[in-house]
Amino acid sequence: MKQIKKLLVANRGEIALRVLRSAKEMGIQTVAIYSEADRQALHVRYADEAVCVGGPQSSESYLRGDKILAVCRQLGVDAIHPGYGFLSENATFARQVKEAGLIFVGPTPEAMELMGSKLAAKAAVAHFNIPMVPGTEEAITDVEAAKAVARQVGFPILIKASAGGGGKGMRIVNAESEFEEQMQLAVSEATSAFGDGAVFIEKYIGSPRHIEIQVLGDEHGNIVHLFERECSIQRRHQKVIEEAPSSVLTPELREQMGRAAVDVARACHYTGAGTVEFLLDENHNFYFLEMNTRLQVEHPVTEQITGLDLVKEQIRVAQGLPLPFQQADLTITGHALELRVYAEDPANNFLPDIGTLTTYVRPQGPGVRVDDGFEQGMDIPIYYDPMIAKLVTFGKDRAEAIARMLRAIDEYQITGIQTTLSFGRYVLQHPAFVGGNFDTNFIRDHFTPADLTPTTDDEAEINKLAAVLGAMLLTAKKPQVDGATAAASVTGSAWKRNRLGVR
Repeated sequence: MKQIKKLLVANRGEIALRVLRSAKEMGIQTVAIYSEADRQALHVRYADEAVCVGGPQSSESYLRGDKILAVCRQLGVDAIHPGYGFLSENATFARQVKEAGLIFVGPTPEAMELMGSKLAAKAAVAHFNIPMVPGTEEAITDVEAAKAVARQVGFPILIKASAGGGGKGMRIVNAESEFEEQMQLAVSEATSAFGDGAVFIEKYIGSPRHIEIQVLGDEHGNIVHLFERECSIQRRHQKVIEEAPSSVLTPELREQMGRAAVDVARACHYTGAGTVEFLLDENHNFYFLEMNTRLQVEHPVTEQITGLDLVKEQIRVAQGLPLPFQQADLTITGHALELRVYAEDPANNFLPDIGTLTTYVRPQGPGVRVDDGFEQGMDIPIYYDPMIAKLVTFGKDRAEAIARMLRAIDEYQITGIQTTLSFGRYVLQHPAFVGGNFDTNFIRDHFTPADLTPTTDDEAEINKLAAVLGAMLLTAKKPQVDGATAAASVTGSAWKRNRLGVR
């Protein structure tokens, strides 16, 4: 056993805080790193020790592996947990950590490299007979050759960056006349985002659901899956709402996809927590998409339905311990939902909305979990991902989880910026979502900015009330508003009115 006594979390915000908490429960000393923009961040104050590693830009701080390793040497750190994003899937950094004599809480550099290339990943899993979307088996750079492949596959097709993720370097091509321009754009974007312009072609599945399977492996050859997560509610190919389990998977299909995910993990001798992503078409045929060699943003919904702490399991595996359970020991209990609360304006094409959290009060109560890294009065930095928090609810079934999420959204008090809370409320009340009849095109098919009226926006509601009360205070009147005035001033839930003392 390779005992970890001091762990550095090479990340920021809610995931850094989430990892630090599990480490603390395990009796492990913790070290946080931070940029100049995060000097007052919660994860900085929570850790036993914290060190500034550079300027506000990620390239000056959280992406500086050399500075992070220097902190480890300075403070006697045993291991590094990368969280997600930043250096979490950087095989070069993982190798440097290992060469420095430290433990990297994650998979091997070799597994990262293999699964980091979508084409290499497909080749690695091919002998397991895992279903894959029709398309090329290698990168294509010649436009005419690529056109020939596209004609053979049949339009519409998808051009994808081999080293890509998050929707970057991805283009849908509906006709041959569009192909050359879209391929050039995909190559250019892939080169800019990943330093690798390699692209490949897949048949475009028009109405897919995005289903991913959580896997966990140890250094002794044991690999299990922890069931699925439904991640089909997306904007710009990035997830906004996730749930576990999926409302459409039968027990038989769940078992098939679970076995396939375990086989993918075996193909790269995977250790630690990882996620195998699949597309599910309208006929419930599934296709291997890619593997994420890290902890996922949406891991809390899996924790809720399995009762496991995935960060603790990662740390135990990194210490060389075998998994304490087998596949037959794992069961699904209840249902969980996660809403990513972004500092974005869903009524304005989900554009980031940077500012100060004038009001920030978390929801509470049964079945509610908030993973965040902010508190009232803090600024949302312009340098990083605009996610403020992950709002998670859990219930005995899907209906209760949805009801609790709607209640939690209503209780969540955020002013000073626009957020995706109003969008979450809209989705969870939409008949397509409630009935489980949706796919990754939900926004295209069911949502327009006009659907979000001011009465469904927390900030608009609270600001209206604040304006009413502020005007009364300025005129030195007692801030009491009768029912008629309140009704004329603001619509919306009684909860919003009552929490400012308006009756």
